[in-house]
Amino acid sequence: MDPDPPLLSILPVTILFFLGFLGSLSGFALLLILIFCSAAISGSEVAFFSFSPKEEQTLGEDESSASLRIQRLRAKPEKLLATILVVNNLVNIAIVIVSDYLLRKWIGEEGFNSLANGVIHAVGDQWLSLESLSHIISFIISVVLVTFVLVLFGEIAPKLYANLKNVEFAKAMSLPLVGLNTIFSPISNILVRWSNRIEKSVGTDKWGNTTKGNKENIDKAIELASQQIDESPEQVDMLKGILKFGDVAAKQIMKPRGDVVAVNLDMGFKELMKLIKEEGYSRLPVFKEDFDQLEGILYVKDLLGLSKEQDDFNWQELIRKQILYVPESKKIDDLLREFQTKRTHMGIVVDEYGGSSGIITLEDIMEEVIGDIKDEFDAEEDVEYIKLSENNYIFEGKTLINDFCRIVAESTDDFESGKGDADSLAGLILELTGFIPRREKEIIYKHFKFKVVSVSKKRIEKINVLINRNEK
Repeated sequence: MDPDPPLLSILPVTILFFLGFLGSLSGFALLLILIFCSAAISGSEVAFFSFSPKEEQTLGEDESSASLRIQRLRAKPEKLLATILVVNNLVNIAIVIVSDYLLRKWIGEEGFNSLANGVIHAVGDQWLSLESLSHIISFIISVVLVTFVLVLFGEIAPKLYANLKNVEFAKAMSLPLVGLNTIFSPISNILVRWSNRIEKSVGTDKWGNTTKGNKENIDKAIELASQQIDESPEQVDMLKGILKFGDVAAKQIMKPRGDVVAVNLDMGFKELMKLIKEEGYSRLPVFKEDFDQLEGILYVKDLLGLSKEQDDFNWQELIRKQILYVPESKKIDDLLREFQTKRTHMGIVVDEYGGSSGIITLEDIMEEVIGDIKDEFDAEEDVEYIKLSENNYIFEGKTLINDFCRIVAESTDDFESGKGDADSLAGLILELTGFIPRREKEIIYKHFKFKVVSVSKKRIEKINVLINRNEK
């Protein structure tokens, strides 16, 4: 016997067991509660996935607990949708079972037999036995009645209302869905993993369009065309960047929190101007106490003509309070459209718990297509590394895997199976080892040999990378 029967096989038995202790009135009350739950869950599916850019901006600026819960749930849309669908199906199954139980209790076998007799007398020919016809009538009444109730009150009505009042509906359902998301997390995670595997195997994107084979063919076509017409490497990289544009997440190209130049709200004006001149950025996040408590964005252009003000000048009045919060998993093609809609150039990347992970700018997104954009404030090379020989390098631990692959002319696909959630070389080594390795520690991954050059108590600082291209 299976020691752990599936949930769907336990549910009918459990419901019928409890219905045995309930009267008709209690069973009817339970049915109404289940219909209300079905309506709430169905409406949530529309409410959480129908926000306009303006509504998303309003939620991002709202610091209420309900808005924060909505942002946290929407950060993982696949898991949220899986939870909604699982719960909705379980509730609908419960409605069918309770409805059938109540019908049989109210009408009874004698009532269904009477209806069957009436049909037989009306037709004039007993083409079915009385018992069989009674069961068919019972099934038809149950199916028609339950389907009508579920479609009207459990699907159409709540979804129409949720479409009109999506923000209010989402706020009302945010707390229950956080709880359901936690309870059904094991099931939702399994469904999301299966879905991702199926998508990868058949090569579909998030809209269900086949992309895997097409992208591979286009990539090869670009390589062949570049060899025949003698295109420059920059043009080839640009074409490949456009091809992969929709697959890149904000987390992959953001500037990590530890490297972000931000301004303390209590900083004096003279110190602020000195920082601006040294760093050369046009926009700076302003925080209070720490980077998780952001007050807004300071535009350097707003300080033009104010450089001679005294140290007690109240520059805090120039802070722009509108902050665009971006989930780590958001694709940069969607983010680019959001930047265009909201006419902004900077977003704060947040993790699933609402903490600030870093920042992402319009320039970061554009560089994914056209390559590095240099201005008068940029260093000659924004990725610090030393090339010891043809296949021997020393990189900073914080170097992004994408940048590393670009510099050493390797494919990012080589790291898909081993990097996990890591985006940097240091993160990759932590994923492979599970701990912070000591100095001189060597880690071999595929045709790469990583050697820790320097390490502190909290982070891996420098890494020697030796590439054995003969083992590819």
